[in-house]
Amino acid sequence: MSINLQQPHHKIWPARLPRELVLPETSLWFNTEVAARRYPDKAAYLFCGQPLTFAQLHQQALALAGWLQSQGVARGDRVIVFMQNCPQFSVAVQAILRADAVVVPVNPMNKADEFGHYISDSGARVAITTADLAGIVAQADAALPAAQRLHRLLATHFTEAMPEGALSPDEEPAAPILQWLRATPELPPGCVRWRDALAAGHEPRPHESGPDDMAVLPYTSGTTGLPKGCVHTHRTVMCNVAGAGQWSHGGPETVSLGVVPMFHITGFLYNALGPMGNGATCVLMPRWDRELCARLIARHRVTHWTCIPTMIIDLFASPNVASFNLGSLRFLSGGGAAMPQAVAERLKREFDINFAEGYGLTETAAPTHSNLPERAKLQCLGIPIFGVDARVVDPDTLKELPIGEVGEIVSHGR
Repeated sequence: MSINLQQPHHKIWPARLPRELVLPETSLWFNTEVAARRYPDKAAYLFCGQPLTFAQLHQQALALAGWLQSQGVARGDRVIVFMQNCPQFSVAVQAILRADAVVVPVNPMNKADEFGHYISDSGARVAITTADLAGIVAQADAALPAAQRLHRLLATHFTEAMPEGALSPDEEPAAPILQWLRATPELPPGCVRWRDALAAGHEPRPHESGPDDMAVLPYTSGTTGLPKGCVHTHRTVMCNVAGAGQWSHGGPETVSLGVVPMFHITGFLYNALGPMGNGATCVLMPRWDRELCARLIARHRVTHWTCIPTMIIDLFASPNVASFNLGSLRFLSGGGAAMPQAVAERLKREFDINFAEGYGLTETAAPTHSNLPERAKLQCLGIPIFGVDARVVDPDTLKELPIGEVGEIVSHGR
């Protein structure tokens, strides 16, 4: 399919944005190196009130990359990351990239009889998880033929990224969630502890990955069979990492709320890679909690939040909604389902916030289309983003259809 750069949506393209991006000729890891040099003492993440600075993240990622290579992980090898949202997720991602390996993010809601597919299909050598899920990984691994099993299992506790002692009332989640975060389940035999891997003192070899090396292997939902891996290089993911800040008026002054799951391509892009791309701070939530969400937005003056419409609906269902202070939000976006018009209108009426819907796929490393924050249109997935040629075609003939006709969306990135 030929690329048509003079498309109808360019008639409304804002003057502030380029139509195509000039991408760095680097790996995604280089973003982490740059952020750590530029903003060493700035929080990359806040988790239950505990900051993890860019310098600390960089240091931990280097130590973990060295450990991974000491366990035999080589360039192009797959490493699974199986966690709910926490700073260790991002550290693991950056470490895998630094080790020239490939990140395989897996939904932490998978059970043992499902998880084995991700080990065998990806050919993963190592899995990094949290203590509450380590048993699932071990059980799934033991059920596989010996030749397909993991070489190592590494586990962390949430408390390794949390403050010691009581949490601030504004940072404290609901009691069941806090109990889960503070639990210290026994690890399966042979499982390596996170702190031991970081303290092992292994230094990684020189970084070799370039923009066209494979970086991440996210899996589709598997609606027509078993989940299938989608190959993404550093370059293909970098497109949306680099473009996200420009599109949403983001930068090092941005404070985002990281509540969409980091294993999912949207959360992976905006929560695991986004802070490294533009030096922003991400306030992480391990699970959805509407009251905590509102408190965190107010406490940390959150400016950007990417979510799903059901979260906004649930937020409005709170008996405390009249007291919520969402005034710091400058960019509220989401997808996964259509935002009901009545809910979007209420957001605008009561909080003066526009909801900018977007559209994307695991296969496209998140968005291909998005609404512009300055002119978001309700009940609309938006316009093609930087360098994307999108058309509506007849699914049988593949003939492009005129405006107003219903068909299938096809997109092509530069």
